Amino acid sequence: MANDAPDGTRRALAGARARLDTAWTWDGIAVAPAERAELELRFGAGALEVRVEAPRRGDPQPPAPPGSLEGLWEHEAVELFLLGADERYLEVELGPHGHHLVLSLHGRRRRTGVETVLAYEIGGDGARWWGRAAVPLRLLPPGLDRVNAYAVWGPAGARRHLAWRPVPGPGPDFHRLECFGLLREALGV
Repeated sequence: MANDAPDGTRRALAGARARLDTAWTWDGIAVAPAERAELELRFGAGALEVRVEAPRRGDPQPPAPPGSLEGLWEHEAVELFLLGADERYLEVELGPHGHHLVLSLHGRRRRTGVETVLAYEIGGDGARWWGRAAVPLRLLPPGLDRVNAYAVWGPAGARRHLAWRPVPGPGPDFHRLECFGLLREALGV
């Protein structure tokens, strides 16, 4: 999908919309609707628009100006993982204070790139926040067919981890690629 692959994946997704709801803890316990983060994916001609709506958790703002932030996963954030062929995947992290992080990976946790410029806007009220990011299609992995989404917040040692598809194991590990759900399931097809 990140290129004009002969499989036509990019063309097939143009205009498609998917919804992901972090309805589970990382290890598979259902959570109340008020606690969940919701993501909507809109595949356009040049970008994937990622819309997030989530409760404000009250975590302190990261000690950096809004923009690309290494280590955003250590702060309040909603994360989207997009998995394609050959364990190539994109990790998109969005925070309620205007911070974001976009990582390209090939193989579990093996970074191949960082995108430092991302069109990202935020808003909300006292109880909830929203974010909207435009991820260029060129960043998406070829053969995109699996996804997962997460919401994280809280202090070290007491962090809360929610997931669209649980990733059971000895501890929360968002890079358990075998636990990701099918994109077509999120698309409702």
